[in-house]
Amino acid sequence: MKVVTTAAFLQLCFYVTVSGEGSSETAFTAAPGDIALLPCYTDGNVTPASTRWMKNGREIISRGHPAAEPSPSPGQRLTVLDNGSLNIKEVVEGDEGSYLCNATFPNNTIQARVQLQVVSGPENVSTSIGPAAALPNGTFVTYRGSNVSFNCSSSSYPSHNLSWSFSGASSSNGSLVSGAGSWLDFRIEDIQPAAQGEYSCRAQNTVSLQAANRSTQLLVYYAPERHPECMWRPGEDPSHVQFSCTWLGAYPPPTLSWGENHHSQGANLEGHLYVSEVTDSLAVKMNRSLLFDGQTLVCAAQHPALAPGEEKACSFTLKPPFPEGEPLVTALDGTNVTLTCTEASSLPPANTTWKRGTQQEDVAPGSKYVLSVDGPVFRLTIVNVSRDDEGVYFCRSENPLGVRELEVYLTVKTSSAYTGAIIGVFLAALVVGSAVIIAKTVYSSRHRICLGSGFGRMEEDRGDVLSLVESDDEQIFQDAVPRLPPVTNGHHTTLVQIHRIPSSDHEDADVADTSPQQQEDTVQTEEQVDLVTF
Repeated sequence: MKVVTTAAFLQLCFYVTVSGEGSSETAFTAAPGDIALLPCYTDGNVTPASTRWMKNGREIISRGHPAAEPSPSPGQRLTVLDNGSLNIKEVVEGDEGSYLCNATFPNNTIQARVQLQVVSGPENVSTSIGPAAALPNGTFVTYRGSNVSFNCSSSSYPSHNLSWSFSGASSSNGSLVSGAGSWLDFRIEDIQPAAQGEYSCRAQNTVSLQAANRSTQLLVYYAPERHPECMWRPGEDPSHVQFSCTWLGAYPPPTLSWGENHHSQGANLEGHLYVSEVTDSLAVKMNRSLLFDGQTLVCAAQHPALAPGEEKACSFTLKPPFPEGEPLVTALDGTNVTLTCTEASSLPPANTTWKRGTQQEDVAPGSKYVLSVDGPVFRLTIVNVSRDDEGVYFCRSENPLGVRELEVYLTVKTSSAYTGAIIGVFLAALVVGSAVIIAKTVYSSRHRICLGSGFGRMEEDRGDVLSLVESDDEQIFQDAVPRLPPVTNGHHTTLVQIHRIPSSDHEDADVADTSPQQQEDTVQTEEQVDLVTF
């Protein structure tokens, strides 16, 4: 409850006009429920003989002086004080109007006009933002890309103006929209993080100029479209490793979790959960005892801006190293030789080095040993190789899951060994070729060799015809051998019949006699043909 006095209302709205001798007008404002004191001006401290108050041309109360001040009856809100002022208790909107005070003095009459205006508000200022969710502290939350509506309402008498303003990190601070009426709204399409900040609605009474504000903090949540990025870093000990997961660009910071997924599908952590924290970067350190071949480690991200069922995650499927290459290498003394090892299957990628000898001494790069790496291929080049370089070399690959080695044995041969081998191969080829030629020649002249002519008479016996007759009864026919006509060289050709004696016991049997005519023909020829028995 407020008591309206002249001094108080002079600060709000006060004006005086003189409309003739002894007449003045004053304006006052009051709120419902207040006590309004309307003065009736007098000269000095003189008490008027009588006072009469009229409202809008109708008398509402009067008092004669110097009668005692009447006590207000129950329910009576109007009283006239000794100095002629009108006291209105618990002002209502119906009290608004133009009041006239007539004060009668012994020598004159004074009139005082008072304009009373009842004002209220602004009050019940309220705001609404949607679609948005309210946090326990009253802050509203929406998501990037949403279409957000803002509404403000208030109640005032007789009227008010409404306006929306914004204060945030962006440069677009200030008034957004304004207007008269009981409510005011506006809309932001495809809201972005720059629109995050404080939104204020201001209501101001058009008469009393009193104002009221209502502010609301709006947060715009968002998450990146990409998946988290999984990385690894070797520890100080080769059996230790640090896995890290980073998901930048989310507001507020997401919840990241490192764990296992036994099915290797999706981002659900169905195995052991190692660590979980509200941050945009999370790391976990593990040793060899916790790791195994085929294990799937998953970093899953959770955020309010993600749709239900939407997964954002990255993962590792661990594999031990497996170096591959040629296990046996041969080099010529004085040349350069390159040992090659390929390791492309391990995860995390293995650290691959070359070692020498059964003691596995480190191979230090220099003028003798040249180390090179081309992706998953590791090469060791030995310059000007000698017999001292002969031996076993190891391509050693190690990652947090274990160690595996490829054993390569290098054999070094001298140039003399190669020369002897070449000469031996040449001689062997020469001997084999000569044997083939001789065998072919003997085979093509086998019938002449078998008749006893030898190699020397092969050319002279080309005109003879040998006919072999096989007999099962072991009888030697002594029929006359027919004589063939003479050939151009003047010699006669005799047809010889040869009978085979199957049994070895008859190898010394006498040859059957020939007819006298046949013996004569044999004597006349320069070449004698014997009977051949097999």
